Amino acid sequence: MNDLFHGLAFTPADLLLPRNCDLKRWSVVACDQYTAQPEYWQRVAEFVGTAPSTLALVLPESCLDGPNVGTDIVEVNNNMTRYLREDRFQPIQNAMIYVERRLRGGGVRRGLVGKLDLERYDYETGAQSLIRSTEGVVPARIPPRVAVRKNARLELSHVMVLVDDPEAWLFDPLTAAKDRMEKLYDFSLMEDGGHLTGWKLDEEALAQVASALRRLEDPKTFRSRYGQSQPMAYAVGDGNHSLATAKECYERQKRMVPPSQWAGLPARYAMVELTNLREESLKFEPIHRILFGVDPQQLLSELKKAFHGAYEGQGPGQVIHYIAAGQEGFLTVPRPQTHLLLAALQPFLDDYLIRHGGGMDYIHGEDVLRSLAAGTGCMGFLLPAIDKGSFFAGIARDGILPRKTFSMGQAHDKRFYLEARKIR
Repeated sequence: MNDLFHGLAFTPADLLLPRNCDLKRWSVVACDQYTAQPEYWQRVAEFVGTAPSTLALVLPESCLDGPNVGTDIVEVNNNMTRYLREDRFQPIQNAMIYVERRLRGGGVRRGLVGKLDLERYDYETGAQSLIRSTEGVVPARIPPRVAVRKNARLELSHVMVLVDDPEAWLFDPLTAAKDRMEKLYDFSLMEDGGHLTGWKLDEEALAQVASALRRLEDPKTFRSRYGQSQPMAYAVGDGNHSLATAKECYERQKRMVPPSQWAGLPARYAMVELTNLREESLKFEPIHRILFGVDPQQLLSELKKAFHGAYEGQGPGQVIHYIAAGQEGFLTVPRPQTHLLLAALQPFLDDYLIRHGGGMDYIHGEDVLRSLAAGTGCMGFLLPAIDKGSFFAGIARDGILPRKTFSMGQAHDKRFYLEARKIR
């Protein structure tokens, strides 16, 4: 089997699944969700009670800046050790898991759980690696996450990585083969998170996956689709900072051992779920911008000057949709310099706020933006949803997207923790 995946960046992993527990209580949503809604995590804690749960193995991001974060991290690490000592996990060696997540809205999102080689990943701006971030990683957000991971014996992952597979080389054969494969779990998620089913890939399915991945990683495939010479087969959709943290922890371990031992470090790899960018159920939600404490007329005037040839109204090119108190309109940029609108708009807004003062926030939902933009000294920008067909091309051309460019669905659609993997 190892020969099948030799040289590939995404490979089978030694996974751990929970046993002898209530999976609905075991599986909780990604730790970076509901950070401004502590009542959500309180409900989860009350529902879980004293039952075995990944809630005991992760630290919600709302706690990272808390006064007891050091104690919380020690407790998480102790819980990992205790669960291992209690034989809480069933090992599944050298495996991949095909996942179907039935979402709250009724759609089904298909995924594949395995591990990524962090040697093939770079989150820096301008990276030309096979695995790349999609959004800018904020350096200040890495150290507190490293503090959680650096001494952990296990990883649990909410990272979702995208492949661009319009022909469905990867997932259509798995869907057709699921009835012959071993079903590992099948249960409803808490908090109306949908339903999760997973199957262990058999030898035939693993061979098919390896073949599909070779086609997706082939530089010829990338050049034919996007006209770029440096292939990008994998783009991090959710969990950019978590994967960057895994990379940082691996780089620290590398400094402690000779290069001949790097391949054997468990920390060299990160468990992730792969999904197809073209999945119909995978929705890219735009994240809008609202500016506070600004002069809308002055901002609009400078915006027109900053984008060459920009004119009022809608026409061919990139269209900027703006809203302010008693004012709404469109500004068309006929000859855009970037593939995605926000790649040019975000730097302008950042620079404007530095020069003139004011603040900015990131808003989900048009209704919320319109309500906020009606305030005095406010101006909102309604951003279009990203075209999935041009997503990889945009990153290949323009590089990493600005922060808060898009969201892969709503909070309840994010990945739930279930599988674990030893990293020490």
